[in-house]
Amino acid sequence: MSDPTFPLSRRGDVLPEEANRLREERPVARVRTMTGDPAWLVSSYALAKQVLEDERFSLKDTANPGVPRQYALTIPPEVVDSMGNINSAGLRNAVMKTLSPRADKELDGWLQAQAHRLIDTLVEHGAPAELRDGFAEPYSAALHCRLLGIPADDWRRLMAGVDVAFLTSPVPFVGAAPNWYKDLGYMVARLNADPEPEEGLLGRFAELRRSPDVSDRVGDELLATVALSLFGAGAVSTSSFLLHAVIHLVQQPELADRLRREPALIGRAVDELLRVNLSIGDALPRIALADVRLGDVEVREGELVLVLVEGANHDPAVFPEPERIDFDRTDNPHLAFGAGHHFCPASALGRTHAEIAITALVERLPGLRLALPVEQLAWRPGFIKRLPERLPVVW
Repeated sequence: MSDPTFPLSRRGDVLPEEANRLREERPVARVRTMTGDPAWLVSSYALAKQVLEDERFSLKDTANPGVPRQYALTIPPEVVDSMGNINSAGLRNAVMKTLSPRADKELDGWLQAQAHRLIDTLVEHGAPAELRDGFAEPYSAALHCRLLGIPADDWRRLMAGVDVAFLTSPVPFVGAAPNWYKDLGYMVARLNADPEPEEGLLGRFAELRRSPDVSDRVGDELLATVALSLFGAGAVSTSSFLLHAVIHLVQQPELADRLRREPALIGRAVDELLRVNLSIGDALPRIALADVRLGDVEVREGELVLVLVEGANHDPAVFPEPERIDFDRTDNPHLAFGAGHHFCPASALGRTHAEIAITALVERLPGLRLALPVEQLAWRPGFIKRLPERLPVVW
């Protein structure tokens, strides 16, 4: 019998049947990726956490030449390699300060204003409305423009670049490299603008370039790469999650009703919506740097391991009644932000972003529901996230 193919279903509103079946029968299963390469798919919580926390499973090395892949690289391999070898303490500190909600004392109020401004426009134009283009993407992209210190009006051109950069394909395609270098050129130009940037991450980078510490001298291209990568990964992750959260809330309006009655629940609610969301459609890849025992399987050095986050986050051994969205789940160690060395550094910021957006939507649009049957949503094929092309809603 041939190995099953991965990724699983592209639908983002239903947990793929294979996720539960594999976790129960073969929590470390042999699969074949879209490139035709073999991989191990890990679907139980305990083993997923083991992979993510064990540094013998490397993310950086997934870009090495000749290794098995999930899909063809759309970002030049030398870029991935340089990102994995950043050794500038000043650069790391600049990024971590930027990603801390405490770094911007006006951020909460600003995000609330952004959310309500976008909802005002939706209400003014009337229902049905398109929630992806009319709320989730501009809200998420505006935050990341602010974080970087770039003009908010540039969000559409940058999101258009993300649409290509995060495509998944079995073979390299012609637009990948030009798309990357076009947006990289934009970031280099913003970094070298006259006057030089003073706000956000680019402002911190401009200051770093003036550092007398030779060990913190970092070239413009690497600084621009970090900024561009932060925008892409952050904006697409946050906007995708919001769309998934809304789909859950409109299908189970009693959940939104409860948030209106008990707004203090929003923190736990966001964590539970993070647990059940299926936006990470392609799993988290790692290359084994040594032979490692994983459950009943001996993973060999150089093999590709894929962590199925949706399988781990629906594991009944950790989450009782995992299919039920339970805002009273006080112990919720989900893996939506990863774990170990690569735990998402923007997790606190992501939670703040989501809490403010969801609170605004449930308060302002109490009758929010899908404008079409959920089965009619079109899920984007060949993309790193499970993403509905459009999310038409009424209220």
